[in-house]
Amino acid sequence: MEKPLYPLKNMRITQGYGEGTHIDSFAIDDAGKDTGIENVFAPFTGTIKKIYQNDANEVWLESIDKVEYSDGTIDYMTMMFAHSNNVSHLKVGQIINKGTPFYSEGTKGNATGNHCHFECGRGKFEGSGWHKNSKGYWIINNSKNPQECLWIDETITIINNNNYNFKKIETEVIASPKEDNQDNNKDANKNNPENSSTTIQDKEPKLIFTCQKDDIYAIRLKKNQKLFIK
Repeated sequence: MEKPLYPLKNMRITQGYGEGTHIDSFAIDDAGKDTGIENVFAPFTGTIKKIYQNDANEVWLESIDKVEYSDGTIDYMTMMFAHSNNVSHLKVGQIINKGTPFYSEGTKGNATGNHCHFECGRGKFEGSGWHKNSKGYWIINNSKNPQECLWIDETITIINNNNYNFKKIETEVIASPKEDNQDNNKDANKNNPENSSTTIQDKEPKLIFTCQKDDIYAIRLKKNQKLFIK
């Protein structure tokens, strides 16, 4: 099960939820490392449900399966992204794999300086995807605090987290089963560097491919290459 990941590699939050134009919403503005334009990465494997180009090029992405929220919730998730200058490469129904750069910062709509505005909603895409809040701003349906939705990992550089604490996906050490004859194991490990007493791996396997339909797939391997499927 996927853990939704914070969608920018450089976290520099310029406006948090409940602030300024984000009053009565859980929206976040992130301007990335500097004033340039950075990519926005799919937080989970999802389907584009709506593209609205008449305002700020808003795009709604819905997870194709239930995901694990950082607060422990297990449910579908929908996210809305805004302000990219160009979404011509995207279309409704398109599937985006987790970790794929699919959106970008920009200034489309009512925006000052390049940034990405994003919001999290619990569950699947509903209705028009958004509604007006008490301040007259359009916000995602079923909105939920991003700190309770998204994870971070070692690939994300924190420049300014706006005093938010996003839960981190930690790595873990997995020990190999102990054999009765430990001395023999030590000798074997010396002779074969591939044998190791510990292996470092992420708790969440990295998605490299999403099967679109039932079919036969083949992978060509070279001699001595290894394939691991979890």
